[in-house]
Amino acid sequence: QVQLVESGGGLVQPGGSLRLSCVASGTIVSITNMGWYRQAPGKQRERVATISSAGSTNYADSVKGRFTISRDNAKNTVYLQMNALKAEDTAVYYCKAFVLPKFSTTYRDYWGQGTQVTVSS
Repeated sequence: QVQLVESGGGLVQPGGSLRLSCVASGTIVSITNMGWYRQAPGKQRERVATISSAGSTNYADSVKGRFTISRDNAKNTVYLQMNALKAEDTAVYYCKAFVLPKFSTTYRDYWGQGTQVTVSS
């Protein structure tokens, strides 16, 4: 079994910062891409940022220059540093990992349960 658990969400004022973490655990052989996605009320889930196992990153235009994704491969952990937060960043943030589980020959996507980020004064 593979599990992803996010942490670090909360309530922050506009202009503030938060750091999200996501740890992948279980019977994992390998993880390639990891990423953060978000879903605001009434909207579709959207990609925020992704990072490859080699460290190549990709960001949504709406967060470029404000958010930074990073990972610690030894800890199977991905982070999202969010600065200069805006009200429109309010959403449930989910992490995703492309994982090769033990006793499997196929990579597949796993999702975390989500963590709420609310930006409000």
